Amino acid sequence: MTDLILHHYPASPFAEKTRLLLGFKGLSWRSVLIPRMLPKPDLIPLTGGYRKTPVLQIGADIYCDTALIARRLEAQKSSPALFPPGQELVTASFSTWVDSVVFPHSVALVFQPESIAVRFAGMPAEAVKAFIADRAALFSGGSATRLSAEQARHQWPTIMGRLNQQLAHEPGDFLFGAPSVADFSLFHCLWFLKATPVTAPLVDAYPHVQAWYNRVLGFGHGASSEMSPEEALNVARDNTPAALPEEIFAEPNGFKPGDQVLLAATDYGVDPVAGELLFAGREELVIKRTDARVGTVHVHFPRFGFRLEKA
Repeated sequence: MTDLILHHYPASPFAEKTRLLLGFKGLSWRSVLIPRMLPKPDLIPLTGGYRKTPVLQIGADIYCDTALIARRLEAQKSSPALFPPGQELVTASFSTWVDSVVFPHSVALVFQPESIAVRFAGMPAEAVKAFIADRAALFSGGSATRLSAEQARHQWPTIMGRLNQQLAHEPGDFLFGAPSVADFSLFHCLWFLKATPVTAPLVDAYPHVQAWYNRVLGFGHGASSEMSPEEALNVARDNTPAALPEEIFAEPNGFKPGDQVLLAATDYGVDPVAGELLFAGREELVIKRTDARVGTVHVHFPRFGFRLEKA
């Protein structure tokens, strides 16, 4: 079986979400560390321009966005379930709400001046400036909500109060009884805040949330081993993409297999990826592209939150 290869960096909140998904599933994986910001010379040959973290590689198949990565891991190992039967809609929809509402709050709070000063203490001023500029570019041009720190602080007690109340009355140990993708989706936002003493109290002040947080953290990261970027590129070059999903191709805007298309996120990190459209299903879009360093790869994106247009 081809290794699961995660392209990530330690401080990425969405990478932490994926590491915990791998731990929850009890999966072994290879770890390829990538830069926090552009350029990412050993990632872009695989993705074609998609720059967000993390990216999951399985042979010559490249999976972008944690919403789709979660589904791919579910296909890899069905139990324990990330989308428990009968809760597929509520867990997936809650995760989408977290990404569009809670995560922007956590970003605004983490990047307030007091938190930045602690988070990047000891880094050269120019390096901090470059990182802030990179993140400003990442969040430029998309539909993601841009909150001020003041507004995020104002609304945060409502989010956390509701969460604390839910967990106080939930008969199980997790958001919807059994652990699910919903727990990991929310966890990574709070993990981001817990990174510095400036923002950690925004989580620690809620006892039921803190107890839940520790339960999710307890799943760990599975068994990982290091892999160099060059090795990962060679894996893509030396493998053939897997067969396409058996689901019927269904694209309501008239796109056909073989069309040359551009695919891009709509919220942030909106850099388009060009390629040949191979598949369009309920959840997943697949394009084929070729790069001199990796040969032919299939790049997989979620349908929700991404736009598809003619190249």
